Amino acid sequence: MTPSSAADDPVWNPATARDRLVLALDVGGMAQAEAMAARVGEWFSTVKVGMELFAEAGPSAFARFHDLGYRVFCDLKLHDIPTTVRRAARVHGRNGVDFCNFHTAGGEEMLAAGVEGLREGAADIGLPVPVALGVTVLTSDPDAGAFPGRLATAVAAGCDGVVCSALEVAQAAAAGMRTMVPGIRPAGAALDDQARVGTPGAAIADGATWLVIGRAVTAADDPAAAAASVHDEVAGALAG
Repeated sequence: MTPSSAADDPVWNPATARDRLVLALDVGGMAQAEAMAARVGEWFSTVKVGMELFAEAGPSAFARFHDLGYRVFCDLKLHDIPTTVRRAARVHGRNGVDFCNFHTAGGEEMLAAGVEGLREGAADIGLPVPVALGVTVLTSDPDAGAFPGRLATAVAAGCDGVVCSALEVAQAAAAGMRTMVPGIRPAGAALDDQARVGTPGAAIADGATWLVIGRAVTAADDPAAAAASVHDEVAGALAG
């Protein structure tokens, strides 16, 4: 199955299981990332380019996966002074990423600068504005006490959504935020270094917008079978 074009399949209103699933390509360099995407891309509309792959391939990874028909989530968690974040976000907007995230710990002014930078960059080349996401509390941290304040910061700064664990989805949705949810593990799967986790079906049932799936698929003995299982679980939750 060929991935649908990002331009033909907007990020704003995902309605199918495939539209809800984001493949985390933390698997090495571009050769490994492309091979994994080819193996399981039937079940994912979006790929996540995080720090590991970006360090290997740089912005060319964004262009390559767009060419292959995927949406791209730029998961670099920008966190710096407002001017620097705005300028970096402007470049990512020009690169045509579909999602970009910023650490809410950087504060409202920094987040607002990042949101504005994305808008400026996208406008420079006539593309839709990327979805701006505020990273709240990493899913490897068992203490989510900072979440309410960081959620409020993301809302005040004009973010479109937040990155949070499945355990905080309902709070984020109540605040009007879309949610990008990592730390997703099928029932019985190894938790690895994740502390706050949820299953695919439960996260969707609780209102999650997008689910980031990484090692549960990419480190599986049979990645295609694991991807199909996650997809079917999400489809069942949407149907229910």
